[in-house]
Amino acid sequence: MTKKLILLQVAVALVCFSATAALAAGNPDTGPGCGLGKLAWADFHHQKNIGPQVLMATTNGTFGSQTFGISTGTSGCTNDGKVWAEYKVTMFAEINFENLSQEMAQGHGEHLASLATLMGVPVDQQPAFFALTQEQYTSLIQSGETAPVAMIKALNAAMAGHPALAQLSTNR
Repeated sequence: MTKKLILLQVAVALVCFSATAALAAGNPDTGPGCGLGKLAWADFHHQKNIGPQVLMATTNGTFGSQTFGISTGTSGCTNDGKVWAEYKVTMFAEINFENLSQEMAQGHGEHLASLATLMGVPVDQQPAFFALTQEQYTSLIQSGETAPVAMIKALNAAMAGHPALAQLSTNR
């Protein structure tokens, strides 16, 4: 009975992998990516063949190492940071909105300096950034508006119109 079950599992796996290979024929990257499976079977010849890919994918799936590797940048996985880069300013503004609002009104402060750094404002241009936030405070923090996303959008627009900071707003 056990032999029949194993034979059936192998047959189903071959059918699934054949169908997957047929569907992915137009995709030039047919490898399993990264993770423990990729590392464990890295020395296997002809890695683009089905056998090594099945072993890599099975190892990754069994141990969940690919997700961990992608999240941490280990096991041969890399992360270019694009997801984080797109949201880091907004996330920071959401967490620190009250402090940022107060420091923008004052034109200085630790949270405001951190925001400037996250937005890519060089240290030598941060005084201009601080002055801009103080001068444009009412338009940046609209009356009753407590949405950090709206504040960041208004700040980017204000930077785009500033002579020294305009270049920075287009670089992001």
